[in-house]
Amino acid sequence: MKVLPPLVSASAGARSSLRTDRSEPCNSLPITARRRPTGYESRWRSKGWIQADDGSGLIQSPAIIEYLEERYPARPLLSKDLLTRAHERAVAALVACDIHPLHNVSVLNQLRQLGQSEDQVTQWIGHWIGQGLAAIEQLIGDNGYCFGPEPGLADVYLIPQLYAAERFNVSLAAYPRISRVAALALQHPAFIQAHPARQPDTPT
Repeated sequence: MKVLPPLVSASAGARSSLRTDRSEPCNSLPITARRRPTGYESRWRSKGWIQADDGSGLIQSPAIIEYLEERYPARPLLSKDLLTRAHERAVAALVACDIHPLHNVSVLNQLRQLGQSEDQVTQWIGHWIGQGLAAIEQLIGDNGYCFGPEPGLADVYLIPQLYAAERFNVSLAAYPRISRVAALALQHPAFIQAHPARQPDTPT
């Protein structure tokens, strides 16, 4: 079953949004869930998906995040400003649609089956992560998190991709705005708790 990404995730999505592939560690328990008052975290850990109030299971980061946004509107991840919300959604879409799917496990395995070497697979991953981060660098703000002093939807999608960038040796040196957001996330309790290294199913 596919599950969400970090604070959402892409493939992250609901992980802080959520990771979208259970073949990878569930390091993206939604930060969104951590911001809500009802036991969503334990449900995610035990089932691999978020359980809605009626008992049904919710999968995929965008669906989970939107559900939590509407169910618990007191602590939104989206800005009150219409234009800022559009930018936040644009960053989320860049991660969820343009970056993460191209280094999902199923895609990488297909590349290997087509005869690509591990070096070529790694170059593929680095190329698409770099392309996506370059686009995001142009969209986010100059202070605080992506769009303000508190983490929001864009950050929930972006931060898990930075874990992937580190894993595949993609330098952030060319992205000072993203580097700033990454440094802030390292100090934020929700992102700390959602880090892949802190998840019980992370390979040792």
